[in-house]
Amino acid sequence: MASSRRRHHFFTRGRWLIPAITVASVFLLLFFFLSILAPSPNGNRIFLLPRHDSSGENDDAIEDSPLPVPAKEKVSKRDMWSSRNSNLFYGCSDASNKFRKAQDITHPNRYLSIVTSGGLNQQRTGITDAVVAARILNATLVVPKLDKSSYWKDSSVFSDIFDVDWFIKYLAKDVSVVKELPLRKGQIWLPYRMRVPRKCSDRCYIHRVLPVLKKKHAVQIMKFDYRLANSLDTDFQKLRCRVNYHALKFVDPILRMGEKLVQRMRMKSKHFIALHLRFEPDMLAFSGCYYGGGDKEREELGKIRKKWKTLPESHPDKARRHGRCPMTPEEVGLMLRSLGYGEDAHIYVASGEIYGGNETLTPLKALFPNFYTKYTLSSKDELEPFSTFSSRLAALDFIVCDESDVFVANNHGNMAKILAGRRRYFSHKPTIRPNGRKLFRVFLNKNYMSHKEFVYRINKYQKGFMGEPKEVSPTWGVFHENPYSCICEKVDNSTGGEVLNSTSRVETFTKVTNTDYDPDTPDDLEVDVLLSD
Repeated sequence: MASSRRRHHFFTRGRWLIPAITVASVFLLLFFFLSILAPSPNGNRIFLLPRHDSSGENDDAIEDSPLPVPAKEKVSKRDMWSSRNSNLFYGCSDASNKFRKAQDITHPNRYLSIVTSGGLNQQRTGITDAVVAARILNATLVVPKLDKSSYWKDSSVFSDIFDVDWFIKYLAKDVSVVKELPLRKGQIWLPYRMRVPRKCSDRCYIHRVLPVLKKKHAVQIMKFDYRLANSLDTDFQKLRCRVNYHALKFVDPILRMGEKLVQRMRMKSKHFIALHLRFEPDMLAFSGCYYGGGDKEREELGKIRKKWKTLPESHPDKARRHGRCPMTPEEVGLMLRSLGYGEDAHIYVASGEIYGGNETLTPLKALFPNFYTKYTLSSKDELEPFSTFSSRLAALDFIVCDESDVFVANNHGNMAKILAGRRRYFSHKPTIRPNGRKLFRVFLNKNYMSHKEFVYRINKYQKGFMGEPKEVSPTWGVFHENPYSCICEKVDNSTGGEVLNSTSRVETFTKVTNTDYDPDTPDDLEVDVLLSD
């Protein structure tokens, strides 16, 4: 009897449960079909924009809609032609009261000579560090000798590029400088030649070079590039800045021609962008990167790469992932357009021989029709005095890039680093460093993104790579790129008072003022000079 009641109770509950399940199933099926048929609030996009999180886990989500050429976007409220809060910072490289005058510490029979290596900008770092090395050794510096025998094949001497009299006069209080070694017993004095390791600290110079200098009295350090430590005492760092940003002044013919090029750009537009474009065959061959040119590209660049016997086997995909591949001209153009620079922007391109020639440049010219070089802005006769000297031509490009409103490079070579540091020192003018590690994914998937998604990602990944004040920490990069010891912040800008130590860029070229690295860089001459500019 009890069993019969339990079965009756079970079937009674079941009669109510089955219709309930049926009704719920109908509602679920109806909801499912409606969700499929209803339009997405974002149109037909397969993927939504990623959430603005910091995990980076969703960085590679892409869309299936095609990518048009980026239009002039209002990507943010920032002024594209200036850096935020740049007026609150200024270059400050005066010596401290503890830094004694050169005449008080220089030994009378102690001379340091150096031979630089590489192109213009690698030579510039060598010259700057040579002055500091001479100061460490309490020695007189002989005007540095420039590299004439390597990749660049330039016969120029120091006085062909830099104003040697200005150099000696400007540094007189810091380091004694002479043009040549004095005669010894009426004959030419040949210095003792030696080498020092890369990133040699001040103690390294005291222990390795000073004993030899005391014995031989004149020492010449060969292949002087990156032979001084990145981190030094503040007074030595400030001396680096005085040399690099004030004492090294181009000779008048180079200055006049460089200023003409700048003026001609200004006549065409109030603002202009300068692009340092390294896309020479040798550069690409050394990088080991691949740009989609098939067997022809692999064969041509592979043949050039064999010049460097010490280079390991190339891994193009790995190099690209690590941001070591120079961006293509088209990629630079797409990045700039996505950052808000429209096709009406004027662009000056500093470059050597471009791999692929005009075909490679065509996409960049389509994005920026107002496209100029030193060759299009000047006549053959104007450039003739410089045309057979690679360092002098590079100096013209250096001046225009330095004076541009926005500077960008497709590489991380010495010119890009030197100019980044100089532009930080003088007013923090916008200097765009492509974030290669992140941007390569964007360009890899560009054909699967919408225009809006592409622009969003470019702007996201370029935050912190635009040359803003305090954008990087003091320990970041090499000192020539990030001269943190020589940049001061105004304490109170509200008073409108005059700021001491703030130096005009023009002073570098006009009068004497009262102002009393990379572990991955291979130790190979040909590699050094290739990467130098």
